[in-house]
Amino acid sequence: MFVVAYFLKALAQVLDTALTIYMWIIIIRALLSWVNPDPFNPIVRFLYGITEPVLYRIRRFIPPLGGLDLSPLIAILAIEFLKQFLIPVLYQFSFELMR
Repeated sequence: MFVVAYFLKALAQVLDTALTIYMWIIIIRALLSWVNPDPFNPIVRFLYGITEPVLYRIRRFIPPLGGLDLSPLIAILAIEFLKQFLIPVLYQFSFELMR
């Protein structure tokens, strides 16, 4: 059972790191939208390519209000919710399996 516990602990750590990195990618993309970057730049294309699937789904439910796109803010709030709820649950479950 300890193998499953260590696996869940490692999964929680990796998921926490991945969510943090993705949150920063969304923040960088939102900041880039203020300066109108070159759309053919590989870094800009990567940022848009990795964030657009998530932001597009959010925009389908909450369209931009008066030209203000709230999808990055909602995505960041969802990421923070997952980090505050899912990660501790995985840690706690792994600790319970260790007993």
